[in-house]
This record gives sequence, structure tokens and C-alpha cells, in this order.
Amino acid sequence: MDNQQKLRIDKWLWAVRIYKTRTLATSACQSGKVKIGGNRVKPSRQISIGDKITVQKDLIKREFIVTGLLEKRGSAKIAIENVEDITPEIEKVKQKLAFSGPAISRDRGKGRPTKRERRKMDIEKW
Repeated sequence: MDNQQKLRIDKWLWAVRIYKTRTLATSACQSGKVKIGGNRVKPSRQISIGDKITVQKDLIKREFIVTGLLEKRGSAKIAIENVEDITPEIEKVKQKLAFSGPAISRDRGKGRPTKRERRKMDIEKW
């Protein structure tokens, strides 16, 4: 870790493994999914230690506090040391429910569902 005071937010989001690639981090910033203090940020926005960052991924709104500035992506252990996850418990429950939904089953030999059947399955799922 360098003795820097500020770092670009897209680099930090990528380095602490919130986004898999820097390009994804940049597009999330540009589309308004990354906020600091409730305000949308550009990918070039400088962050410093102690900033509170909100990231919208799918249905979940995750919150982080910057505890260290990483310019390069390192191991997961180093990434964990430089970010504090303060996501509310309700958001974590939403995430678990999104992935643990009941699998839709179809009878063997029925083939692919039609567009109408697919819509009906989507409604029944939720």
C-alpha cells in the first residue's frame, strides 16, 4: 500500500474485488450505481480513507467504508483489510432469498416452454 491520500474510485472498487474488472467498475460508476453520500460519482472521483460508498448490484444495495487505498489488485486477504462491509442485514437477507428461490421444474419430455409458459413461470417464482 502506498502512502497516498486519494485514489480513483473505479480503481479501488476493482482492487478490493467489489467488481471483477475495472471496466465493470467504470460502467457502474457511469450508470449511477455507485454513490458517495447519496450522490452519483464519476469513475475519476477521488476517494480517501473513511469515505462511505454505496453500490447497487442487482437488487442489493451494499455499503462499504474505505479503510485503505489499494491501487493494484492483490490477494483477497489484502482486499478484505482495505474495505469494511457495513451492508444492512435486510440487504443480506434479500441476497440470500434471491439465490435460494425454488427451482422451477417441468415434466420430462415437455420440451422448451413457450413464451406464455415462461411468463407464467416467472410470475409464480415471485
